Amino acid sequence: MFEKSAPDTTFYRLIDAFGEGRARVEPLPSTASPWGSQTQHGGPPAALLAWAVEGVADGVVGRFTMELLGPVPVAPLSVSARIERKGRRVQLVAAELYDEQAARSVAHARAWLFPRVPTDGPATPGRPPATAPADGRHHPRPEGWSGGYLDAVEWRWVEGAVEEPGPGVVWMRAPDLFADQPTSPVQRLLACADSASGASAVLDPRTWGFLNTELTVHVVREPEDEWLLLDAETVLAGGSLGLASATVHDPRGLVARSNQALLVSRR
Repeated sequence: MFEKSAPDTTFYRLIDAFGEGRARVEPLPSTASPWGSQTQHGGPPAALLAWAVEGVADGVVGRFTMELLGPVPVAPLSVSARIERKGRRVQLVAAELYDEQAARSVAHARAWLFPRVPTDGPATPGRPPATAPADGRHHPRPEGWSGGYLDAVEWRWVEGAVEEPGPGVVWMRAPDLFADQPTSPVQRLLACADSASGASAVLDPRTWGFLNTELTVHVVREPEDEWLLLDAETVLAGGSLGLASATVHDPRGLVARSNQALLVSRR
């Protein structure tokens, strides 16, 4: 769909790190949403909150929920995380994204982490996808849409397109979160999962808005590849409510399922 703008694209610059799970960051232009350069797409903040979560607790993220409290600006932010429940086997971690200029929280997250154990138990990863990233199609960015996130992510469309109403199936590869440290598999997954509502839009985005107020992702296993296949569908019932759902695969099989509650309104 959209060509990657540069091989060294990242989402954030780390300004100050204050310890595990706490930092100040500068969002780069690559985080910007399709609707303008001043606010972020939901994917990078989700990945950033996961970075904070994974910084304070060891384990595998099994469920991640992000609550978007308002527009996330492309401006300096503080991110922090803390353990809410430290159990012997599972942990519940909360994280916050704070807009320093406006002095308000812009996003919260809570995540359940499970033990990281050898993969010697039963596995039902699902069938591998029928396509590979190389099989996907490129589409130009729709006229009037901003670059930012859309240009930073690599896209290969299998079914549908962002400008075509209906379900969409697309391979995605998100850039690294930071330039100077590794991006975890779950962080890369969350950078992509928030795109379900756009990949499967059933209304003309020039006329209608369908903003997600939250993102909930249940992880089956951590991805084993940077390329992720998003199979997304949006359901509307004629009111202000909508639901965007997706299954996410890597080349081996299923890795996660996601849901987004949508606010549907005329622009």
